[in-house]
Amino acid sequence: MAHNLNYNPKTDKHSFFSVKEKAWHSLGTIVEQYPTSSEAIQFAGLDYLVEKRPLFTYDTANFSSDPETDILLPQIKIPDVFATVRTDTDEALGVVGKDYHVVQNVDAFSFFDSIVGGGEGILYETAGALGRGERIFITAKLPDYIKVGRNDLIEQYLFLTTSHNGSGSITAAFTPVRIVCQNTLNAAMRSQANGIKIKHTANAHDRLKQAHQLMGISHQLGNEMQEIFNQWTKIRISDKQVKKLVQLAMAPNLEIYDAIRMGKELETSTLYNNTIDKVLEYAGTSPSQQMETTKGNLFGAYNSVTGYFQNVREFKTDESKLIPLWEGVQ
Repeated sequence: MAHNLNYNPKTDKHSFFSVKEKAWHSLGTIVEQYPTSSEAIQFAGLDYLVEKRPLFTYDTANFSSDPETDILLPQIKIPDVFATVRTDTDEALGVVGKDYHVVQNVDAFSFFDSIVGGGEGILYETAGALGRGERIFITAKLPDYIKVGRNDLIEQYLFLTTSHNGSGSITAAFTPVRIVCQNTLNAAMRSQANGIKIKHTANAHDRLKQAHQLMGISHQLGNEMQEIFNQWTKIRISDKQVKKLVQLAMAPNLEIYDAIRMGKELETSTLYNNTIDKVLEYAGTSPSQQMETTKGNLFGAYNSVTGYFQNVREFKTDESKLIPLWEGVQ
């Protein structure tokens, strides 16, 4: 199943919800109004608990079995190693160490709620679970906008993902809706990180402290982006310069990037050339690229690349569309 959304046979539903619009996989629950955190958990099918349970193996020298079923019973407890298990389906989600702390799904939502005091101002837009439920994700819209020019508004989001299988930290990041790859923008903003990572060993007090830290990062980044974007609207560039910027942004490796930057001739793949053509076509035909804030300037060139990823490019799987966000916190 390409989308990899968790399917719960007990409820006959996929673990996903979205506000108003169907997601690209057309699965899950669609709601008309922004829900509270407790409602979002229910809509997304995330209302399950995860437990750490001890792991056992067999004593090969002295097998023991259930006298009623003749099923072999594990006898030896494995020290300092545990399985994480969904209590509603009894599915094992992963193997973790003794110091691993389970962060329940409800705690992931309360992380966002705590930033603004009870959730006022946070608008939960999507949430869901992947695989057997070992990874969850949440996107929440902030009430403020980045304003470019007089009427070009860019929505601001917080994105959170966490796992129940020991594969990674709790990751929370800030991102505008148009941005998929943060590399170019981070360079413009002195390579400042756009989010935080929290180990599963952190206690509730530490997580709350870092939640407020994330809000501070988001506020600062929003202000910086607004200033940068408005500066970019004043920088006029030619079609030739747009093409070069797009070629640099889409370069698949450093060799091609350096060759383009230095103006050298280099044979490139058909796939790369077709991608450049698609980005330039979007730059020249999309209504969003004909606005006062985007037409013929650097901000428009930047949006031709981000708009391609957001609106044109076809991803092999739905999960792969989320990966740039998951990996955006460095």
